[in-house]
Amino acid sequence: MFDPIKLEIFKNIFSSLAEEMGVALCRASYSPNIKERRDYSCAIFDTCGDMVAQAAHLPVHMGSMPYSVKSAIKNATMDKGMWSS
Repeated sequence: MFDPIKLEIFKNIFSSLAEEMGVALCRASYSPNIKERRDYSCAIFDTCGDMVAQAAHLPVHMGSMPYSVKSAIKNATMDKGMWSS
């Protein structure tokens, strides 16, 4: 059974992380599409490629993003992260 309080806390943490990814992307970008038009989307995915959280930047990208991430996971060779056991 899920603890609704912990679920809400983690939902907000992951959403905030996605928002911060967008802030960092915008600051580091040289592209006018990103810097001026804010034409980007950020999201967090699990190891299966399922979306965990998304930021409210430009949600039109979110329709194709899960398919792109799942395809990248399927076709790319990735090593375990430093926190994997």
